Amino acid sequence: MKFIQKMIGSVKPHFEEGGKLSKFWVVFDSLETFTFTPGHVTHSGSHIRDGIDLKRTMFTVIVALLPALLFGMWNIGDQHFQYFPAELAPTLIDKVLIGAQKVIPLIMVSYGVGLGIEFTFAGLRNHAINEGFLVSGMLIPLIMPVDVPLWMVAVAVAFAVIIGKEVFGGTGMNIINVALTARAFLFFAYPKQMSGEIWVHNPDGNTGATALGKLAETVGQDIDSDIVSGVVQKFYYGSEFDIVNSLIGTIPGSIGETSAIAILIGAVILISTGIGSWRIMSSFLVGGLVMGLIFNLLGLNAYMLLNPLHQIVLGGFMFGMVFMATDPVTATSTNTGKFIYGFLGGFFSIMIRVFNPAYPEGVMMAILFMNVMAPLIDHYVIQANINRRLKRLKTT
Repeated sequence: MKFIQKMIGSVKPHFEEGGKLSKFWVVFDSLETFTFTPGHVTHSGSHIRDGIDLKRTMFTVIVALLPALLFGMWNIGDQHFQYFPAELAPTLIDKVLIGAQKVIPLIMVSYGVGLGIEFTFAGLRNHAINEGFLVSGMLIPLIMPVDVPLWMVAVAVAFAVIIGKEVFGGTGMNIINVALTARAFLFFAYPKQMSGEIWVHNPDGNTGATALGKLAETVGQDIDSDIVSGVVQKFYYGSEFDIVNSLIGTIPGSIGETSAIAILIGAVILISTGIGSWRIMSSFLVGGLVMGLIFNLLGLNAYMLLNPLHQIVLGGFMFGMVFMATDPVTATSTNTGKFIYGFLGGFFSIMIRVFNPAYPEGVMMAILFMNVMAPLIDHYVIQANINRRLKRLKTT
């Protein structure tokens, strides 16, 4: 390690101001700070002294994403081999390798396009590269269908980084979640590929419907119809989309969103390290359960009658709760605001997916909406606190 540090130090003068390669200082600085602790220090007084920095924070989130990533790779292979004869008996490694062949190119495209744009903007603005895209670059592939074309991912990443982030000033300045911006762009630009029917990687090129896509079919149908009865059987009678399979994640879905267990492992890592907000996660969960209970009381269709616990382990609810809603840049900052923000996010997620089957993945729309509302929530929470203090002051 000392040899590498010495080697980097020897070429550093060439990239500094006045050196032959000074135009590429941004590239050199990003590689140096990614490998070693940054040499930058605070020029004014610091109120908080801590060893944590953005690089360590992003790395911890990546570690928390690994269970969902690895399970997603396995699940892709598992879904793939369901279309082969049972006597083939693929091993765990066989399934993971199939998944890796599909997921790794998506990750490479996501990071390649996103970091390329970030390097360009950093060079134009003459500032250091921030590590913010390290997480977004991993999140984007995990919320995509397995067989989404690579060019679509590239276009979505470019749109999300430029329109959703760089136009606001870069890392820490964006008002909406970058990964969800990419997902929303594809959802509206290419609705056929991103709607209720999601691709399963299989040799015949057939599509496998997601659980939410199947449930959306029941909306507007007579509750006693054959269509509704057939869908209900898949959810209530120990078959394809029952609560056990939905909890484990052995169902079709976006790459990293199917396994609630893998996602909860990530939640434990984020909460234990203090990086993820337990206030947002817990209130988001409560909001989803409350909306599910309200729908149970209404009971107008099969979708509304689904057990609230079953609702929250379907689709991207858990993934959004743990990794999207807790984004510190786009979420609320006040403690009270986090409870309000999280509750409304979970509440609206279930509401949107049931009331509007055109958007079966309600969590995406709900979190983007709450991102926009976060500053307003913080404003009223702070104002309420100021008013309470003024009232106390007047009474003393």
